[in-house]
Formats: sequence, C-alpha cells, structure tokens
Amino acid sequence: MSKQSKVKYIFVTGGVLSSLGKGIAAASLGMLLEHRGLKISMMKFDPYINVDPGTMNPYQHGEVYVTEDGAETDLDLGHYHRFTHSALSKKSSVSTGQIYNEVIRRERRGDYLGKTVQVIPHITDEIKQRILACGAIEEDVDIAIIEIGGTVGDIESLPFLESIRQFKNEHPEDCLTIHLTYVPYIKSAGEVKTKPTQHSVQTLRSIGIVPDMILCRCEEHLSQENKDKIALFCNVHKGYVFDAVDVSTTVYEVPLHFSKGAIDQAIIDHFKLKAYKADLTPWNALIEAIKNPKETVNIGIVGKYVQHQDAYKSIYESLHHAGAHLGVKVQLVTFDPEKLDLEGDKKEIKKCHGVLVPGGFGNRGWEGKIAIAEYCRTHKIPYFGICLGMQVLAVSFARNVLKLEEANSTEMDSESTHPVISLLEEQRLVTDRGGSMRLGNCLCHLQPASKAKKAYGSEKIFERHRHRYEFNNQYRADFEKAGVVFSGIYEKDNLVEICEIKDHPWMVGVQFHPEFQSKPIQPHPLFFHFVKAALDEKHNG
Repeated sequence: MSKQSKVKYIFVTGGVLSSLGKGIAAASLGMLLEHRGLKISMMKFDPYINVDPGTMNPYQHGEVYVTEDGAETDLDLGHYHRFTHSALSKKSSVSTGQIYNEVIRRERRGDYLGKTVQVIPHITDEIKQRILACGAIEEDVDIAIIEIGGTVGDIESLPFLESIRQFKNEHPEDCLTIHLTYVPYIKSAGEVKTKPTQHSVQTLRSIGIVPDMILCRCEEHLSQENKDKIALFCNVHKGYVFDAVDVSTTVYEVPLHFSKGAIDQAIIDHFKLKAYKADLTPWNALIEAIKNPKETVNIGIVGKYVQHQDAYKSIYESLHHAGAHLGVKVQLVTFDPEKLDLEGDKKEIKKCHGVLVPGGFGNRGWEGKIAIAEYCRTHKIPYFGICLGMQVLAVSFARNVLKLEEANSTEMDSESTHPVISLLEEQRLVTDRGGSMRLGNCLCHLQPASKAKKAYGSEKIFERHRHRYEFNNQYRADFEKAGVVFSGIYEKDNLVEICEIKDHPWMVGVQFHPEFQSKPIQPHPLFFHFVKAALDEKHNG
C-alpha cells in the first residue's frame, strides 16, 4: 500500500466502568487495519503517577510487559504485540508520572524561566508531543492508535483528555475518537439499557470531546433500533455505532467480530484512505484450531500470583498459542507455592503433563517452588522455568543432586553459604528500584545438540530480560559434571541464560522472558516444544 499523505490518529477512550477491554479493542482495530495494508503504531496512556508499572504489585496491575528496548510497560502492550506488528518501545507506554517528571525536569533545567508552569499548556503540550511521537515511531506510519487508560469521569485522566481535545482541534481532519462503553442487559426487565452510554458520552462531551464512533460492549448483538437510539442521543452518525459482543471462546475472535461489523471500513472511509480488502484466512484458521482441539493437555502453573488472571497474562497466552498449533487445548492447573503440599496435592499434580514456574520476586512460596522442581526432576515431568523459575531449578538441583543443603539465592538468603544464585555485579550499587534491573533484549548463544538449539533452530537468539540475580558461575563446573547443560550463554558478560537437565525428557530453565515474543500466529519455539513435551508425557506416561 502506498504511503498516505499524513498520519491519522485514532483515540480510544472508555466509559461507564473499567475492564471493558479497551486494550483488546484497540489491538483488534490495529490488526484489522494492518490486514487492510495500512501501517500502524500503537500507544497507551496510563493516568497513574508511577513512572512505569515496574514497581507495582501484579495484584493491582497485572503483569509488567517488557519491550525490546527495556521499557517496563502496561500489560496492554502485550495485546498490541500479539495482535499487530506495531513497533513497541519506550515511546509506546506513557504515564502521568512520566509526563510530570519530564516537565519538572525541564523546569529545574530552566527551560521555562519567567513562566508559571501549569497543566495547561505545559503538561498538555508534553502529552501532545507524545501523541506526535507515536505517529513517528517508524517511518511511513499511516495510523497511530492511542488508548487512554481509565474511565471517562476519572479525575486522573483529565489532562490526557484535554490534550486530545486540543489535538483534535489542531488536526481536525486527521483525528478520530472511538468511545468504548458498556450497554447492560437487565434480565428482570428483558431490556437493553442505553442510558449508561448516553451519560458516559455526555461526560466526554462536557470535556469538549465529541466521539466520532461508539463501540458498545454487550452480551448480545444490539438491534438496529438500539444503535439508532444511541446515535441520536449521543450525536453520532447512525452508521458509526458498533457492538463489541462478548466472545465465546477466545479474545482472538474479537477482530473477526469487528470485521463483520465493518468498523475497519468505517475508519478507512472516515479518513478517505486507500486500503486493500483484508485476507483473514490465517486468523480464521487459528480460531478454528482453538475451537476444535483434538485433545487436552494439563499444564501446572506454580506461581504466587495465580489468583490474579492477568499477573501471568503473556505466559498463559503463549501456552495457548503453542496448544493451538499443536491441535490441543491447554488446560491450566494453578498451584499457590506458599500452600503447596506435595502429598496433599499429589492427585492434582499427577494430572499435570507439564509444570511451569514463572518469574517473580521475593521469598514467598520459594520453598514450594523448589519442591515442585525436584518432583518434576525425579518423576520425569516436563518442567519449564522462566526467570525465577530457572533459579528455582538451579537451587533445587544444587540441594538435591550436588547435596549442597544450604544452597540458595542471595535474594532469599543474603548470608547463604552456597549462593548458587547471586546478585548481578551491575546491580550491587543500585539504590533506585524503578527501571534499574537488567531490562530488554540481549544476545544469547546456544550450544549445539541442546534442547534450546533444537527448539530455536538457530545458534543466536535475542530475548528480553527483567531480573537482578544470575546463576553464580563459581558453581558451573560442578553442575555440568552432575548432568546440567548450560545451553544458552550471554557471552559479553559470560552469564548463564538457559540451563537443561541432561537425563530428563524436557527440563529447561531460562533467565529471560520468552512469553513477551509469542504471537497467536507464531508461537514461541520454547513454549511450543514445552507443550509438545507435555503432550508426549500424556501419551507415554
């Protein structure tokens, strides 16, 4: 598709209540527009004052998604990655904290000498610069999609909404606002209620923003009568009210529902763009595979945040991606390591054909994770350890095979006599906690004839990191003699990136986070081979 004359901007706002799925909606729109031959970029505005979510508890905010350049971002960027090919970076995730931090830094530097620094114009100008930056993340971007976190009416979102109002006024032909609302169905009355949507749009209009399109989250498709009613009372063109119906099986159905509603065509018509007809054949094949699995494989997840469905969002999605391409449904069985009882939970554990221990911080549940790793080793159950999960594997092996009973991580015991896992050298003098870990892409060299090399099919890979601790090289020789293969090495600093148990069907630990690269159409090779090993365990066990 030829380059359009100007970047167009789509702003996605939300109303009535939170957790409506703005991130999924924005990502789905991006996916459809890409399939129409347009180049997109994506950005998330978050109204919290934290500079980034890196220091926030996953119970509050879900997982922290990490970009190639090392930005710790909101989990919605994971949706953007899985649905689209948008280049995601530090520019793609913007918080109130970042905006104020930058304006205050400039004020201290003297950029505003003689001026009173205010929300308008200084904060809003900085936000507008970030909007323009979204359109310039890559060359030849046709459409920039900007999602505004929070719910219209929240005081925290006002600077962002005011900035959008100004931006639309300055670029009237290049902007489109899509407002996602909730349209409830009241069972006792047998009616769909449009009033919450009307009030939400009224709040948005009181700020000075008139939405161009309304996307209605609902349980069933809205009648044309209800759509016309919403259009009339919200001052929106009749053809610009769409429904976002709850999907039955997987969120990857959402773009197909949107396509049937022709919202992508409405956007293209609104901006008078040239675009191809979308070929959604691969996506339809994916949905078919997800809906009609040949069998089920059970994967145990042992993590301290298993009660929160979004804490391991990318890991769960990566497992489902692999399952879809293997023709199986991945059934997740969660275990809280703090409450794990190998004897009491043995019946449930035996149902698992593979076990995954995800990343995390702190000693809560640490001993439970070590116990499950040893159980998987001795019972030949496929095991996948990610970040902390790799460190769990190492400590478990040291204690039970090398007989170093006091082996530990210095994160858990700073006085350990056998610090198999220790603080990265570069972290020893770090005092600020935010954005100071080893973050982003690093090159990893793979050993020939290893499970990792077989999975990737390459000797060099790039993977994303988020950690402070590493395997202690003082113990490498002892581990290797006892049957561990260090199959992935970051050669620059001679750091262990991947370790495998030699005499085990599939027991692999990685220091990085492969889940951040998996896509539904292209599952990550490690997840694919792990689920395949679990499937083999089911067939052979």
